[in-house]
Amino acid sequence: MAKQFKHLEPEHREFISRQSVFFTASAAPTGHINLSPKGLHGLRVLDANTVVYLDLTGSGNETAAHIRIDGRLTLMFCAFEGPPLILRIYGRGHTIARGTSAYKSLLAGAFDIEEPVGARQITRVDIDLVQTSCGYGVPLLHYQGQRPSLDNWAKSKGEEGLKQYRREKNTVSIDGFATGLTPED
Repeated sequence: MAKQFKHLEPEHREFISRQSVFFTASAAPTGHINLSPKGLHGLRVLDANTVVYLDLTGSGNETAAHIRIDGRLTLMFCAFEGPPLILRIYGRGHTIARGTSAYKSLLAGAFDIEEPVGARQITRVDIDLVQTSCGYGVPLLHYQGQRPSLDNWAKSKGEEGLKQYRREKNTVSIDGFATGLTPED
């Protein structure tokens, strides 16, 4: 049932554009495995071998820590509506720090300079493998919209409050690994 591809095909890109959520999975050689849901509004397919997503401030920063140690990153998209399908992107992740010239360039080129409140970094995935599978076990769900909670929380913190929060909660993983986020971020 599974099919493998060296890069994203046009039908994969079209499938991704119809989804409202994706999941990231990462791990270091030791410690906990991380699996996180992400809203699709921050993901961009740059080309057949590269995707990026704007990573928002959250309760932890496990993916960034794992990328620094190991680099492996998997993105998974599931069809919760329409025909069943699961699409996984396997690759090497790279964290691009907020405020750097690379971040500003991607923000301008891929996101039309629209930075959501609470943005902390951009994660780039250089694709090694794309795999599709049936998705028969994925339930049918009806999408109602994005929750406003994270945006509201970030707005209430303000830029200085977000910097302080990231210093306290996002510079070290739950296993004690450095995330690469600096106190200025």
